[in-house]
Amino acid sequence: MAETTTEPAERVMVRHALAAGGLAAPVALGVGFAVAGWSGAWSAVLGLALVVANFAAHGLSLAWAATVSIPVMQAVALGGFVLRMAVIVGVLVLVDRTGVLSTAVFGIAAVVGTLALLVLEARLVLSGLGGALRIPAEPAAAAAGERLRAREREG
Repeated sequence: MAETTTEPAERVMVRHALAAGGLAAPVALGVGFAVAGWSGAWSAVLGLALVVANFAAHGLSLAWAATVSIPVMQAVALGGFVLRMAVIVGVLVLVDRTGVLSTAVFGIAAVVGTLALLVLEARLVLSGLGGALRIPAEPAAAAAGERLRAREREG
């Protein structure tokens, strides 16, 4: 059943993702420790935290862009994806270069965290949350529509 709230759907999804990430962090810590000791534990937590932060940045940036215009939303969606992927690759390179953390555990935690958040997002959308998304009319199109309605009233 969909949540009834006046909060934008994107923010609800981010809130759910942050809560899920908080609940998953101790699990990631424990599994990472079991696999590769403290190095694995911190690698798993870092991978999970990065994925949750990535998801939150995506949701919040799209929520902001949707209040501006459709072209801005498209630019933020594509540009934000490229930027967020660059950050993930950059952190992966740093993890690899430090030699202190486990690159494999970091990568596996990031992939598992991403898949888990995709499942969470799909469940939220299927529960009806996606129907609450509001994309504003493009200002030029809205103005043209208003002019057309005014002409129809006159004629």
